[in-house]
Amino acid sequence: MLNVSPSKGPAPGVAMMLQARSLPLWKRGFAMALPRLVRLVLGAAGAFIMMQLGWAPVVTATHEADHRFTVEGFVCGDGGRPVGKSEVVVKDPRISLGQTVETNERGYYKATLHLHNDNLGDVLVIQAAGEEQRTKVQFDPKDLETERKVRVDFGSGCQSTVEGLPRWVYVTVAGSLVGVAALTGIRIMRGKQRAQPSRKRQKKQRR
Repeated sequence: MLNVSPSKGPAPGVAMMLQARSLPLWKRGFAMALPRLVRLVLGAAGAFIMMQLGWAPVVTATHEADHRFTVEGFVCGDGGRPVGKSEVVVKDPRISLGQTVETNERGYYKATLHLHNDNLGDVLVIQAAGEEQRTKVQFDPKDLETERKVRVDFGSGCQSTVEGLPRWVYVTVAGSLVGVAALTGIRIMRGKQRAQPSRKRQKKQRR
């Protein structure tokens, strides 16, 4: 005789497929779209958090290096403090081309103009913080890969590298470290002075 084992029903995966087929059409569509919707919501939330934390993705120019020219720099106020959200206008009067940007919290700005080799030698006008500066478009027309740019600063004291921190931050941190080191040295000296009388007393008691 053959031993027939009792049926355990369909496999879990098959059961889920059968159950999904038994659902109405609109419910099946919603069940299929739910994972994609969750991914979109999570992605949007992550992008929002990154922007709030200052981790916004870098936006690059759509033009090639030999079809753009970048003007960047810092706008500093009194005491070398950076001027944030300050409007900076960069324009090429010869071809009536310009761009208006704002500085960030470090006083840094960056404007990119769509310029070519025939714009070599053009005079750019940069306006910021009630001042105006002029600079020439200079680059090697044979170099088609190196970024073509110039730096124009307004004021002084907040300049730094694009990735670095302003100078006043380093000065403040250095001053704080010096102050902490001085206080630590004073406390150590006072501790030694207090310890000397107690050591003398211990020597007298041993005698």
